[in-house]
Amino acid sequence: MSDIVFENVRLIDPASGRDETGRLVVRQGRIVACEDGSVPEGARVIDGAGAVLCPGLVDMRVALGEPGSEYRESVSSGARAAVAGGITTMAVLPNTSPPIDNPALVHLLRVRGEETGMVSIHPYGALTRGCEGGEMAELGLLQNAGAVAFTDGTRAISDAKQMRNLLSYSRFIDAIVVQHPEEPSLAKGACATAGARAVRMGLPSVPAEAEAIMIARDLRLTAMTGARLHFAHVSTAEGLDLIREAKSRGIRVTCDTAPPYFAMTEDDIGDFRTYAKLSPPLRNEADRKAVCAALADGTIDAVASDHAPADADDKRLPFAQARAGGTGLVTLLGVTLGAGLPLIDALRLVTSAPAALLGLKAGTLAVGSDADLCLFDPEDSWTVVAGNLPGRAQNTPFDGKDLKGRVLRTFKRGVEVFTADELAGDERAGAAS
Repeated sequence: MSDIVFENVRLIDPASGRDETGRLVVRQGRIVACEDGSVPEGARVIDGAGAVLCPGLVDMRVALGEPGSEYRESVSSGARAAVAGGITTMAVLPNTSPPIDNPALVHLLRVRGEETGMVSIHPYGALTRGCEGGEMAELGLLQNAGAVAFTDGTRAISDAKQMRNLLSYSRFIDAIVVQHPEEPSLAKGACATAGARAVRMGLPSVPAEAEAIMIARDLRLTAMTGARLHFAHVSTAEGLDLIREAKSRGIRVTCDTAPPYFAMTEDDIGDFRTYAKLSPPLRNEADRKAVCAALADGTIDAVASDHAPADADDKRLPFAQARAGGTGLVTLLGVTLGAGLPLIDALRLVTSAPAALLGLKAGTLAVGSDADLCLFDPEDSWTVVAGNLPGRAQNTPFDGKDLKGRVLRTFKRGVEVFTADELAGDERAGAAS
């Protein structure tokens, strides 16, 4: 493996606060110190022409179809979509078929990620057996096998006593519990946020307060147990206010959100657009603005793609019957850059912050770290077109949207695993077919 020298790049490393124009040298798949301006003999020189070179993105919430539903998204197809979006590390949800509730499956997914040569996969372990909300899974064994945290994915733990038990045991093994913050009995059968739009469209709805109800309950349980709790894809002003206040009292709580909740509203459902049917559902403009404010003030700790693949048959149904969820790997960077934050702060939310939260050695340009890198042009615009996206799943809620921030190259341990030329070729092939 020859050395790589990146010249004329804007180096942004949110983990250290570094933001400067310079050069970066990669040797044997790792970032090395460069004391002078010389080019190592035989090195490959990449002129970035002023583009941003940052750590490979860390996506802390990805659903894949493997095992069990590879027709939606396999590890290999998800890896192709990830690197096209600059993502080199993914934490994947356990609500597959079968669920990731035994150590062998944790090991399998980690190995499958390494086999792609493109991404590192860090599985979540199921919080309960089968992700069914009942009996506790073998959390200790799953953790020993490499599970980074525990969750039942898109299914909330409804029983308060069981949630208390799960939090208590997770504290004993120093693990993070990740909760889907939506009170299940209120959310059952719903596909939109309660309000005028849901009424006009005749859609079964869930009150936005269902999120705050679950968050309030679980914050109390977290305070009782001293556990570490993380809320996924928080989407409402009231829920964020509760988390902000709990943090001020020292409760061990963190949270993330996903791009649709700061870039879209319930109006984007439009004429029953099933690509915009998500879980939790899209909210109103006031909630969207609250999410943006929480990104700016640090209440939200990370942004995750919330990648939830579906095939055409999943979405080509009446809105209430269609599968919830949207793809998000290739759009994670562009939508996050459009959140109105300083560039280094936006990148922190998708690199060093999720890596630190999950305890992963990723998301940094520190000397000696793996050369997982993303080179992108923050000013180059591109249009999201469902059907032309890398990966198997095409159900993007951002179909037709123009985004700024084009990924030019992605590297995994110093190996180039994506170039923008490849994606352009795929798009041309898709148009021809």
